[in-house]
Amino acid sequence: MSATSPPQQPDRRAGAPSAPARAERLEAMSRIMLRPIGSPLPLGMVGLGGASIVLTGDQLSWFPASQAHQVALVVILFAAPIQLLAAVFGFLGRDGAGGTGMALLGVSWLTVGGLTLSSPPGSRSQVLGLLLFFVSAALMVPATASALGKVAAAVAFVMAGARFALTGVYEWSGIIGWERASGWLGIALCVVALYNAFAFEVEDTKHRTILPVLRWGAGKRAMDGSVLAEVEKVEQEAGVREQL
Repeated sequence: MSATSPPQQPDRRAGAPSAPARAERLEAMSRIMLRPIGSPLPLGMVGLGGASIVLTGDQLSWFPASQAHQVALVVILFAAPIQLLAAVFGFLGRDGAGGTGMALLGVSWLTVGGLTLSSPPGSRSQVLGLLLFFVSAALMVPATASALGKVAAAVAFVMAGARFALTGVYEWSGIIGWERASGWLGIALCVVALYNAFAFEVEDTKHRTILPVLRWGAGKRAMDGSVLAEVEKVEQEAGVREQL
């Protein structure tokens, strides 16, 4: 008896396009559009500095306690919109760390302002204190990510987180020393925020770093590298890939 060979299975890949053909088809079907925008970091830093110095005035008793509602309106109408706008353009500019940090700060000012506006002057809230503890910890996420490229931005996020933590301790305990410490830290934060705003604005205008913002790694390559280096991994970014 002679052995018979099994019937040939049809090649399911027959007629399938080759890898180069699939690449050409993909290129024909899709385009990734990159839109130049101005850096939103200066705008966000201005909002941070403005909110910080106004809250410092309240915490260090630079004006009467009866004006606490005006403080609330300033952080709601001035700081929050600026930082939320900066957050939107931060994400559009593919800077997730900057966008996340500005969004956290923006909604925090809205919350602080809303609770202050709806409460009697001089009152405290342990609910607000607990939230500020959380925001302080959450700000370490964009701070850590920013430190991988722009240390100056990371410093501002860390200082803002520390200030929220000090305010949270006061809201929880009522010990006036914590409020004073937060106020003095707020002055330093305002100075750092204004410096960052100026440095990043000059950098964005001149298209090169003039004042130190401590760029290194990916942050330095973003200013000194080629366009190809900036877009060669764009297919792995959240707006392109299927899964976030």
